[in-house]
Amino acid sequence: MKQYSSIQGAHEGRRNFLKVSGGFTLYIGVSGILPGLISCEDRKTIERTLEENPLTAWVRLSPEGDLTILNPAAEMGQGSMTSLPLIFAEEMDADWSRVRVAFSPQETEIYGSPGWAPDTKLMFTVGSRTTNSYFDVMRRAGAEARYILMYTAALHWEVPLEELTTEPGYVLHPASNRQMAYGEVVDKLEIPESIPANLELKSPEFYRLIGRDLQRKEIPEKVDGSAVFAIDVHLPDMVYGVLERGNLHGSAPTLKNETDIAAMDGVLKVVHLDYAIGLVANTLETALEAKKRLQIDWGDAQASGFDSAAAFGDYEQIVSAPETGEVIVDTGDVNKALESANSRLQADFRNDFIYHAQLEPLNAVVRVGADGQEAEAWVGSQQGPDAKLGLPELLGIAPEKVRINLQYLGGGFGRRSMNDFITECALLAKEVAPSPVKLLWTREDDVRYGAFRPMSLQRLRICADSRGSITGLSHCVVGDGGNLVASGIHNDHYNIPNQFAEWRETRHGVRIKHWRSVGHGPNKFAIESTLDLMARELGRDPLELRRELMAESPRALATLEKAAEMADWEAPSPEGRAKGVAFVEHGSLGTGICEISLNRDSGKITVHRFWCAVDPGIAIHPDNIVAQMEGGILMGMSSVLHERISIRDGRVEQSNFNDYQLLRMEDAPEQIETAIIASEEHPEGVGETGTPLVAGAIANAFLKLTGKSLRHLPFTPERVLQVLNNNNA
Repeated sequence: MKQYSSIQGAHEGRRNFLKVSGGFTLYIGVSGILPGLISCEDRKTIERTLEENPLTAWVRLSPEGDLTILNPAAEMGQGSMTSLPLIFAEEMDADWSRVRVAFSPQETEIYGSPGWAPDTKLMFTVGSRTTNSYFDVMRRAGAEARYILMYTAALHWEVPLEELTTEPGYVLHPASNRQMAYGEVVDKLEIPESIPANLELKSPEFYRLIGRDLQRKEIPEKVDGSAVFAIDVHLPDMVYGVLERGNLHGSAPTLKNETDIAAMDGVLKVVHLDYAIGLVANTLETALEAKKRLQIDWGDAQASGFDSAAAFGDYEQIVSAPETGEVIVDTGDVNKALESANSRLQADFRNDFIYHAQLEPLNAVVRVGADGQEAEAWVGSQQGPDAKLGLPELLGIAPEKVRINLQYLGGGFGRRSMNDFITECALLAKEVAPSPVKLLWTREDDVRYGAFRPMSLQRLRICADSRGSITGLSHCVVGDGGNLVASGIHNDHYNIPNQFAEWRETRHGVRIKHWRSVGHGPNKFAIESTLDLMARELGRDPLELRRELMAESPRALATLEKAAEMADWEAPSPEGRAKGVAFVEHGSLGTGICEISLNRDSGKITVHRFWCAVDPGIAIHPDNIVAQMEGGILMGMSSVLHERISIRDGRVEQSNFNDYQLLRMEDAPEQIETAIIASEEHPEGVGETGTPLVAGAIANAFLKLTGKSLRHLPFTPERVLQVLNNNNA
């Protein structure tokens, strides 16, 4: 193999290792982050040092050659447990068959990723940023591990380090035909005083692992049931907690029968919160039974009287007001372009609140020490701005005395980046310390007191010149949450010379949170639908219109061309069917095309086939990219065709999956086909690229099939029939 590291001399080393039962274990970190390796001489020193410095490494290497690579990101089905260690193993030249993966400690200074803000690192698995933000970190860490192994071998063999290279799991000295397995290096380990800052990293042509379809590391244990999710955690002497939060967000409770509840057999504690009544009991069944018997008077809240359906009337007044909101995009002169345009149109688009619907109910286990000075939590979290999830400040405990044990997540989608369920558990655990408490949200709890993707209204105005070229686009979004409703409003890959975009704020007191792809879902739906409406107005093919707009964005254009090829865009669809196209940039670039049919009696839309082409930059794990695109498209279909939360008199009307409908297997497309257009560009996330493709593609296919425009998400059969029967739609 070609030597790809630039080795700048050998340094006088020192032997540093951890001696554990069965041999030595090598802990390797990242220069500039870790102070160095821990040096230990006996078992007591090891235990004391590990207790004082539990944060030592990205990788553990045993004398047998087995490696454990630490994953700093949440694993919620998106594949970080494989993709990040794979990047590390690539640069280390590790034998992938010998690699196992474990969660890293939740310590931002060591395991955080850069790029969130200047000089800021976070452990935060959101926004399709995991692979993107950790790519350079994991490459550097893997390269340093390889350097240390080669450095040790060079000293042992007494040869220049520059003469060494590696093959998976081995250091090689080609000149003398010698090799040393990585495991053999451990008991000879020499640590350099420093590692060159300019270690040369692998060029893509030398990749052995990146770009290959490897089995994900966590899949076998998920299949055989041995994978541990937070809900599986059971500790000795564990008790159970539940909360009654009502369904009027922010309402304060007054408990009327506390004496009776506290006297119930098995009830250990009644806990009053500003917005809920908490219960701790010796069994979950007891806690839930006590919850049913609570008699609570609920106070008013900001959300009192709010009606989500009627609110769109208020939104229309806001979007029509002359005042300008927060300006997000201002390029050229949109008003002038509209005034001088040959063709122009205006369209409003709406979307309802939607719920995250993650499979695993929200839960956590927290134990607070008897003296209140230390705590430990077992959680499935997408982490957050504080790697200790807010527990030190909440409990008044030093951060180093709080330990977070990250578990697998049974779905996140942004909901588990909000750690309210963890802080609630900690508050209950504090009341019954030192007994560990498992808190569970029932599905009804989560639906009624969820944190939803916000409702919004978008008004778009678009114009074209006499040649049929788009010259201006104005986009105003009305809703609560800033970036929650305004993200995805940019059109960086469409060459439209005059653009203006703004956000106008509303507040209703309803809990809101990031939902997969955040504002991209509603906003890309509005943008892509508007482009097809304009193409129809101009008598132009909508794909050809996008081809013109993407002329200066070759990577975006390549996804459009590939998707069109896959879908055979030019070929007519079977009778009663039509195709629609949409483009999205959300980290990765993607174009999606779907083919639908419509039952004009029932109003049901059926998606038969979906084709997508995605450019993720470097394709770390292609098979997983395909899986993520497929999952995102199916989730997009569910939200576009079915899912909605409605609020009347401030109260959530839905309660469970009986009245919050999800996509069923029988309604999944006959085929989803994904093409990856990989490059040597920095890798981007794909977890949120597929979802926002769907609404625009379905709406545009519907427009082609019927000549009518769907403008309110979700496209329920009732709304579809209303549009079909409205001659002005």
